[in-house]
Amino acid sequence: MSIKIFCDIADLDTIKKFNNKSIVKGFTTNPSLMRKAGAKNYQLYSKQLLKICNKKPISFEVFADNNKSIVNQGLKINAWGRNVYVKVPVVNSKNKFMGEAIKELNSQNIKLNITAVYTSNQTKKILKVINKKTKVIISIFAGRAADTGKDPVPEFLKSIKFAKNYKNVEILWASVREPYNYIQAKQLGCQIITIPPNIIEKIEKFGKSFNQLTIETVKAFLLDSKKSKFKI
Repeated sequence: MSIKIFCDIADLDTIKKFNNKSIVKGFTTNPSLMRKAGAKNYQLYSKQLLKICNKKPISFEVFADNNKSIVNQGLKINAWGRNVYVKVPVVNSKNKFMGEAIKELNSQNIKLNITAVYTSNQTKKILKVINKKTKVIISIFAGRAADTGKDPVPEFLKSIKFAKNYKNVEILWASVREPYNYIQAKQLGCQIITIPPNIIEKIEKFGKSFNQLTIETVKAFLLDSKKSKFKI
């Protein structure tokens, strides 16, 4: 089972660098990453990103909070490029399912990335409102769930099972916390994992033996003790 790595970033220089890596098959962004990257104008900044990344899939998120506004923003975002996925939250800030917007955009053959998903029940609700042709990514936030002491794995397994008859649907492991999440997501059968740049670079170095790791760790401790001129 192969899994695609998407890079989770909105910084122009980083996207330029990682767009050239064959290991990276696409990109995901969100309003928080855009703000961190210094974007002042959402549309202009997104179009700058698209000049760099014009072939690999890239997700841009709406920031509306009701069905009608999400559809309006989604239509505009979709028009920015053929490789664009419109990112839509599964619920709004009032915990209302955004099924109407998802259905409306999907029915117009707009590629969607449904985000902020945590449960297989949410996955089930999404699958009920989409067609079986237009591409849909369902982004399940593993790391944020694990941060609260909840095991995300059962939700992934059920979501993957629910989505197996939808050839147009891909399950994405989101909110990565460590390189090993890539192995976990691959073993579960996720089609995509979105990963921050620093963790992608660690994944590129996979393959060290336990023996190598032991020696490197001991040497690092020894070096730091010498630098600190510690004595007992």
